[in-house]
Amino acid sequence: MKKTPALAAAALAAGVALFFFLARRGGEKDAAIVRLVSEAVSRGDVVSTVAASGTIEPDELVDVGSQVTGEIVAFGTDASGAEVDYCSIVTNGMVLARIDDVTYLADLDVARAQHANALAAVSAAKASLRKAEVDAAHAAKDFARARAVGVGIALSQSDWDASEAAAESAEAQVGVAAAAVKQAEAQVVQTRANVEKAERNLGYCTIASPVDGVVVDRRVNLGQTVVSSMSVSSLFLVAKDLRKMRIWASVNEADVGSVKAGQNVSFTVDAFPERVFRGVVRRVRLNATLSSNVVTYTVEIDVDNADLTLLPYLTASVEFETKAERGALVVPSRALRWSPEGAAPPPAPEGARTVWVDSGDGAPPRPVPVRVLLDNGTGAAVEPLRAGDLAEGARVVVRAEAVQPAAAKSAAKGSNNPLLPKMPKPPRRNNGGGGPR
Repeated sequence: MKKTPALAAAALAAGVALFFFLARRGGEKDAAIVRLVSEAVSRGDVVSTVAASGTIEPDELVDVGSQVTGEIVAFGTDASGAEVDYCSIVTNGMVLARIDDVTYLADLDVARAQHANALAAVSAAKASLRKAEVDAAHAAKDFARARAVGVGIALSQSDWDASEAAAESAEAQVGVAAAAVKQAEAQVVQTRANVEKAERNLGYCTIASPVDGVVVDRRVNLGQTVVSSMSVSSLFLVAKDLRKMRIWASVNEADVGSVKAGQNVSFTVDAFPERVFRGVVRRVRLNATLSSNVVTYTVEIDVDNADLTLLPYLTASVEFETKAERGALVVPSRALRWSPEGAAPPPAPEGARTVWVDSGDGAPPRPVPVRVLLDNGTGAAVEPLRAGDLAEGARVVVRAEAVQPAAAKSAAKGSNNPLLPKMPKPPRRNNGGGGPR
């Protein structure tokens, strides 16, 4: 014959009551008393997180360098009129430093002189071309007259040949002169480029800020020689806007699958341990890093730093919010794992869990089947299977403790251990010579 759920629940309640009755009463004088430890059910948020650590960086960090070699001879002035230094506020185009420009001024003068020389050469080449054209025209007229007279008594064959050769030679000279003009004009283009290059190098002697921002780092001093090479020398680090920061967090490959763009992030820094900051995942970089056989991915997190509290390069302890239940009934996770010894859970749908509610009046705890919405290991968001079975403020059992009556009595009266120091008795008060009352 099958038992109905009502009979099963009644049998379970009777078994639990018998268990606690025997545990509390005991068969001997010093039998253990079971004391239930419970915690209140609250209403709040349960969040499942993935932990990581990272470094706070300015959202846009500009590395200002130098493309020329030379000695630092001066620094510019910042927005407050002071010399550019750490934490200076600068604007786009503001002078940060100046490099000795004597050599570059000389190079510019040489380039300009060469350009002027090339322009003069063009004029000379054009004049030569004009002369060649005149000579060619004169030679052509002479040869035309020779052709009109013809070879005979008036014009010998040698004179005819000489006139023809002179005309052809003059025509060829025109071509040579035209080529010289083009060569001179090409030289002008080259020298103009040299002038522009020299002007640009001279301009590089003045180091200007490319953005509005704050100087995070100044890496040179007065008198220091900047050497330009294949990689641009770094002189200043300028943060474009410290009100927008970014965290570069290293996430283990086992957890990176739970991290998505747009997720909410909470983090703390050692500089402000009492404050919890918020951010949003910007993106997960695809280039992984392998270190000691551990694969990690860099995750970028956007952070609003409107109050300028966060400083660059602080270490952040990050928690990515992968799942969340808001405004749910929250019980300690330990309550889901506790049940009376030897008691079977009540009948419930598959996947349901049981918490035991302590009424506090000495009666056995009452089993309440619940559906677990989210458990982060500390607290669990739950929903009772039957409405009204569990409410905010109810106390759920998290563990049971065995207390010996003799030990409790000894603790209440004080210990008689002879090894413990004896406290002196207070002196008797004098009531005016009349003796104790």
